[in-house]
Amino acid sequence: MRKRVCLSKGVRRGVCVGVVLALIGCRTEAPYVVPETPMPPNTILLSQMMRELSATPGFTDALLAQLDRGGKHGPALMTPRLIKRLRELILGKDWQGLDRFPGWTMQEVNPAVGVINKAVTKHPETPVGTPSGAPTEKWPSGADKGVIAEYLDLGSYAPDKAETVSLDKPSTLPGLSNAELVSEMGAGIVRGDVGNPKLAPMHPESQRLADVLNRLGLNALEGAATVTAEVDGKTATTPQELMQALVATGHSLVVYDSRYFANFGHFHFKGQDVMMPFYVNSQIAIPGTNRSLLVPVSHAEYEWEIRGPKVNADVSFYFGIDGKAEFRTMDTLDQAWVLGRHAHEYRNADAVEVTRLAGKMLLAYVHQHLRRPDLPFGGYYPLGVCQDGVAAIERKMTGHDTLFPNTTEAALWDDPRDAEINAMMIAIPKDRNGGAPAPERIFGSLPVTDFQLITIPGLAADLEAVHAAWQDGSLERTRSWMEKMTLRLVGVAVVVVLAGIVVWRRRLATK
Repeated sequence: MRKRVCLSKGVRRGVCVGVVLALIGCRTEAPYVVPETPMPPNTILLSQMMRELSATPGFTDALLAQLDRGGKHGPALMTPRLIKRLRELILGKDWQGLDRFPGWTMQEVNPAVGVINKAVTKHPETPVGTPSGAPTEKWPSGADKGVIAEYLDLGSYAPDKAETVSLDKPSTLPGLSNAELVSEMGAGIVRGDVGNPKLAPMHPESQRLADVLNRLGLNALEGAATVTAEVDGKTATTPQELMQALVATGHSLVVYDSRYFANFGHFHFKGQDVMMPFYVNSQIAIPGTNRSLLVPVSHAEYEWEIRGPKVNADVSFYFGIDGKAEFRTMDTLDQAWVLGRHAHEYRNADAVEVTRLAGKMLLAYVHQHLRRPDLPFGGYYPLGVCQDGVAAIERKMTGHDTLFPNTTEAALWDDPRDAEINAMMIAIPKDRNGGAPAPERIFGSLPVTDFQLITIPGLAADLEAVHAAWQDGSLERTRSWMEKMTLRLVGVAVVVVLAGIVVWRRRLATK
């Protein structure tokens, strides 16, 4: 009869401890405490506001309802899962988590926004693959005009009406009203930003120019009537022709590729700005810590600065959470922590080329909306976020793309009428499947190159450490959740094997 071998208490404990450590990992560093200082003047953290107001009956729901409303109030997509997470942090009084919300990798964010891989087509008379110039039936129909009106601001210019618009006389559009820009929520909370003192006085000219550029971009849509813009005797029927006409009539033109920290709240509390970034896990290790670099999502846009004898205006172009890829005014006042940087400046022929590409992108997004009107959130996320279009144009103009994250689904860019834009959008890197972004894109997205200008507490030091590691070649990646679990399971297997060897050797010794 074989003698039974019993492991000693020490061996049993060692095996158990090894299995537990292999499964859950071992933290040797004290938990990181998000600092609350220094802060820019007249600014508080979101957690500071919520500490004071979270106990107010109904306030948390009112706040979340505002964030869930979408529109032009912020570039972060607040889906039900993200709203749920924010609610948990507030009700659980997890102020540390709130000040690094949500802190997920893009692999975690993707399911939260419901990645759309299948195109939804509502217009069978214009099927996928219809070549450029192919006839469409009864366009513009009421349904099509409704889709265009929802996703493209044209001011008083209709898609089915031909006319000539003169820019020789001052715009008669109304000025910017702070009363229309901000809304009172009660309890000392105001949402929205007032007019920028530098840009707001030009709002009537800027709004007219944005409307005209959008309408000129629509001229190329099949079945649309042609609108002509005129300035000092020069005429234009495309956005780029209008830029050429402005330069030819004595106007200066500069196009900036601009980056900012995205403000997803636009809240003010008792006269103070509320700092509300939206953090993404970069999957880059911060040297000397067990933490990943969390970076605030940036906002990117192209900005046109036009000065001259007839037109003085500033307009921007990007694809926003409102589902619109269009020319817009940009005359509200950013909060100080948002900062801002011109990654590139384009003049003369290059400025005209950026305008041409923006106009073609505008049209491509109109085609997407007409073919796929059922995409959720106006296509925001499956068709990209603000960075995607800017990165695509940057790559076309410079050969490089330096923005993160990009979310567009390449399979949706298949309309042969938009071949140039399709190729551009397909070429940029995507952040949909959990791949770690290149450091160039992390640092290229930032609104500064001097990290000491950043006033988000704790971020400058993290960026300095990671940038130094990148430059000296010691940068390391952090592992994804799946990679961590795989390594832990391997660790368990190793412990079990070692335990088996011990038992086997003990048995041999007793024979």
